[in-house]
Amino acid sequence: MDLKGATALVTGGSSGIGFAIANGLMAAGANVAITGRDQKRLAAASQALGAHPILADVSKEPDVLRSYRELFQQFDHLDILVNNAGFGVIAPLVEMELASFERVFATNVTGAMLMAREAARHFIERKSGNIVNIGSTAAVRGAAKGTAYYGSKFALRGMTECWRAELRPFNVRVILVNPSEVLTDFYATAGLPQAAENPTKLHGDDIAHAVQSALEMDDRGFITELTVFATNPKD
Repeated sequence: MDLKGATALVTGGSSGIGFAIANGLMAAGANVAITGRDQKRLAAASQALGAHPILADVSKEPDVLRSYRELFQQFDHLDILVNNAGFGVIAPLVEMELASFERVFATNVTGAMLMAREAARHFIERKSGNIVNIGSTAAVRGAAKGTAYYGSKFALRGMTECWRAELRPFNVRVILVNPSEVLTDFYATAGLPQAAENPTKLHGDDIAHAVQSALEMDDRGFITELTVFATNPKD
């Protein structure tokens, strides 16, 4: 597709990978709206990007419905949904708290479904559209202490395959992008160590490049799943 003049909605676009994706799409000529839960961070990101801000929590259905109302007040259509909002909790199974587990699934799984559902309704009517789910290499292999986060990304991968099967007859492309470790605030939020500077680790711009490249493929075809690893990562 030609990104120039396209309209994109990026969830969790106020920081990290989402911010980088929104920035890349805007640089390619797209009109972009971003969602975020932190009003100050969202406002700062919107000003830096020139993107339209939507204060929303994707895990809450009323927020999702309002997000689309606000989007269509600003833009007359949608071409791309990037389901990026997500976070992780890393803990042994025997220490997993139900509330933490449910919060991860509420955002990473339920939130992605709600956003995709509303986008799909629009895309089916238009007979055109793109859903990009930001997964993780955690979606393709399990790991110790990964019950909540890894489980949520496995679920997202499964939903991606279901949506792809449903939506292909309507010319809707559903793409899964699986980043490995990226230098963002994700690790700190999840309670994991990560050096602030490491020249061998991936950056948000690398994932943004992958997303943009997948979208820019001619609409007659699409990349179903794209996994991005650092070439030679060093701890």
